[in-house]
Amino acid sequence: MKKLEVIQNKIFTDTAKIKHILAIWRFKGYKIVFTNGCFDILHLGHLDYLAKAAAKGDKLIVGLNTDSSVTRLKGPDRPITDQHSRAMILASISFVSMVVLFDEETPYKLITKVQPDILIKGADYNPVDIVGYNVVMAKGGKVETIEFLPGYSTSAIEAKIRNS
Repeated sequence: MKKLEVIQNKIFTDTAKIKHILAIWRFKGYKIVFTNGCFDILHLGHLDYLAKAAAKGDKLIVGLNTDSSVTRLKGPDRPITDQHSRAMILASISFVSMVVLFDEETPYKLITKVQPDILIKGADYNPVDIVGYNVVMAKGGKVETIEFLPGYSTSAIEAKIRNS
């Protein structure tokens, strides 16, 4: 299989297709970690966050907001990078096991389908306020936060580009 195909095979838009993979991972006893975001312009802060999330378990699933979802959340000038590019970049990271695009403003439906063992968000969230907290806790999982790498944000990069 070509390397580009390996990357593309980690990207899903249809949650029905991930059920089989999740069943295999669970059968093998893998601890499944889930996080989500827009990941508009991938930067060192994102890589640090994703690496720390991946280290919490065996398989890391990244829920990725579609272009229309990002626009609803961030405004008409976003996303800067289209969903296909964002998904391909995320899927090319060795410790990202799966990228699943979702069009809603929150990943609640996706978290309900994935049923992760560990749900991760940035430390700017209080764990009980994280979307999907109730789903993960009800199955005996964990909800954790990760500190962001100071000085890195897509908004800061966007502002620097626009002001130059």
